Amino acid sequence: MIAAIAKSSFPARLKDDDDINQEVPQNYVVPVNSFSTSFPSISRHHPHETGEPNYCDSSVCPSQSMSDTAERQNSENSTLVSNPTAVDEHNWQGGQTSLRERNAVMFNNTLMSDVTFIVGTTSSPRSIPAHKYVLATGSSVFFAMFYGGLAEDVREVTIPDVEPVAFLNLLRYLYTDEIQVEADNVLATLYAAKKYMVSHLAQACVHFLETSLSARNACILLSQGRLFEEQRLMQRCWEVIDAQAEEALHSEGFAEVDHKTLESILSRETLNAQEASIFTAVMKWSEAECCRQGLQMTAENKRHVLGPCLHLVRMPAMMLEEFANGPAQSGILTLQETTDIFLHFTAQIKPELSFDCRQRKGLAQYRVHRFQSSAYRSNQWRYRGRCDSIQFAVDKRIFIAGFGLYGSSNGSAEYHIKIELKKNGFVQGQKITKFKSDGSSNTFPVLFDIPVQIDPDVFYTASAILEGSELSYFGQEGLAEVQCGKVTFQFQCSSDSTNGTGVQGGQIPELLFFC
Repeated sequence: MIAAIAKSSFPARLKDDDDINQEVPQNYVVPVNSFSTSFPSISRHHPHETGEPNYCDSSVCPSQSMSDTAERQNSENSTLVSNPTAVDEHNWQGGQTSLRERNAVMFNNTLMSDVTFIVGTTSSPRSIPAHKYVLATGSSVFFAMFYGGLAEDVREVTIPDVEPVAFLNLLRYLYTDEIQVEADNVLATLYAAKKYMVSHLAQACVHFLETSLSARNACILLSQGRLFEEQRLMQRCWEVIDAQAEEALHSEGFAEVDHKTLESILSRETLNAQEASIFTAVMKWSEAECCRQGLQMTAENKRHVLGPCLHLVRMPAMMLEEFANGPAQSGILTLQETTDIFLHFTAQIKPELSFDCRQRKGLAQYRVHRFQSSAYRSNQWRYRGRCDSIQFAVDKRIFIAGFGLYGSSNGSAEYHIKIELKKNGFVQGQKITKFKSDGSSNTFPVLFDIPVQIDPDVFYTASAILEGSELSYFGQEGLAEVQCGKVTFQFQCSSDSTNGTGVQGGQIPELLFFC
């Protein structure tokens, strides 16, 4: 997958008076074969061949949309099920070349059906025919229901707690090994797979949720992960919530989590967020909870629904101005609590508080350095509005916090800068700011407002456009592969780079990240 997007060549550029950065050894392209061992291409196989989930979703994961073959098979199955003559004609079995195809004809088909499920709520139930033998061979729960020691000869089973589309997804897998989940039914399908102990389908649903995980849905998926006791999914959710806490806490999903999940989030020492921002998110949750409980949206009711969670917000860790303009005027604190916190900020003898006064530790920030040395010369490194750019890929999910950049080689100077992070040409993160350098060869951090999630085995483009002092340090003796902790980085040249930066030398010496 990554090898396919590696560039084989870059256009040559003529050297002129302004093009002096080319004195650094010219960019080179890492050979395509060098990526194959570190980043194998990802493919989907029949689940019996590799044990990997075989699912599709075009709404959340466009790059993994259903193949033409799968679409054709679905069309054929639909035709066989919906066309009554398909099973009435002589020797219809002869047209199906495999057991899977013959079972596909029986899926959701009344032919030879010996049990009917009434699925869904009583207001809109759906009748779904099935075959006991097929279900019992794929689920121990169905086996006990139909063939166990206490089994009864039932012809109709009512299932009010499972959505019809999820139950059909379950049966489709039991009949054909085919997994079809989408964003709007994956949680319901996971519930059905868990209820009937179909572990491979459940694993495929969890994998689907992990691949579609983002700051916008991490909180609600954490809540669901707790419900289904999916520890791996919960751990992935925590990684996103910790690193992108500002965005996650202000997502719509955060206001929908249950009280226990809210408590676990607010107890995190590693949340990468300002306490004032956490307080704002908690107030939105309390308003949503008042609506769910049918309560008036008063300060007293907000405090009531929050319960002990209110004291998990570290109000004494805010700035004085933040507290004065936020919690102090919200009405959710008692007069005594407000007075004590103000005294904590201003008095020499501080009162005891029922709130934690410590700043959250946040996540440890790592930095990967891709050059073995740095240098400066009397006629370089120059900028003049041109772009320095490099491509990179990693072997596991991380979150890029920003870049480390070289500064002036002619004493202290200030730079105006624009940094960008792109995936397949689309901007994932951008920051326009300025920074001051002190004339040393040290790198200077420039951070995005919100860390950017980086998926494994995909190349991203890091770019920087600087304006300021015409001369700065630059890196040399660059590395195409760097190990930083448990993360392996691969670097290759970018066609966006118009200022000479490449794998061997130039700007953007460091990537700052959480993992």
